[in-house]
Amino acid sequence: MRNKLYKSTMVISAIIIPILFSCATTQEKQGESGNPQFYYDRGTAYGRKGLYDQSISDLTKALDLNPRYVEAYGNRGIAYGGKGQYDEAISDYTKALEINPRYFLASYNRGNTYAEKAQYDQAISDFTKALEIRPGSIEAYYNRGVAYANKGEHDQAIADYTKAIEINPNIAGLYSNRAISFCEKGRYDQAIADCNKALEINPRFAIAYNERGIAYRHKGQHNQAISDYTKAIEIEPKYGTAYYNRGISYADKGQYDLAITDYTKTLEINPKYAEAYYNRGRSYYYKKEYNKSWDDIKKSQNLGWRVPSEFLDDLRKASGREN
Repeated sequence: MRNKLYKSTMVISAIIIPILFSCATTQEKQGESGNPQFYYDRGTAYGRKGLYDQSISDLTKALDLNPRYVEAYGNRGIAYGGKGQYDEAISDYTKALEINPRYFLASYNRGNTYAEKAQYDQAISDFTKALEIRPGSIEAYYNRGVAYANKGEHDQAIADYTKAIEINPNIAGLYSNRAISFCEKGRYDQAIADCNKALEINPRFAIAYNERGIAYRHKGQHNQAISDYTKAIEIEPKYGTAYYNRGISYADKGQYDLAITDYTKTLEINPKYAEAYYNRGRSYYYKKEYNKSWDDIKKSQNLGWRVPSEFLDDLRKASGREN
């Protein structure tokens, strides 16, 4: 039975993009208490510092004074998103779009928020709308590509990453994400080429080394894979995924002691990594250390991992135990 290969996680997040006012308005002469722009500016500043409660409070005051303050809804939505209150964020972006249907940031950040909730169809719809408003947005192409990838629609993801690369060919993350989708399609040489390009742009891009290692592993080039995982770890010593993936390649080579060491390091970094317990249990099985194997298999099951029934049958027969 072949070990399961970890698939790199792709993270989408909303960002605060400040909205600048080029000149003072008559409201500024009213003093702080009656000036929605004062509260908007201060609330935006709080948000940029990550002080989301204060940001929400000031932006709410701005909206009390001006209920049609589109930008205040947009930035309050970002603050809610920063607190993980995604439904409230979506509500604010929606209100902004009711007032101004062509408000790019509301469409874009609502798409990000839907993606955080794993509602990828809604995210794709919003990113598409954002691109209708601003056709050259690299961020919208990138995040729509991520949403497609999370749905398993890798051809569409590749198309979006490619479009973003056409707009700006000097962003390493675009190539590494396209490499992930190429790997998912079994196009390993293209994945390696994209990782190479990412590393030309940023030679210390640990993710690109990890992704290139995955592609080499799929091609059966385990030594190259191990070398790349090792480089990723040198750059980011707490990169648990790279330890895990290196453990997989060591196990593929039958070097179970080294695999166990890497799985153990993975679990020091992330004690709830069910797959690492499972694969460490498999390595113990191949070393005929059946009690340790059972311990890890049980831990993986307790964390929700579904251990293949055929492996459990093999472990029962070899250990003489039922569980």
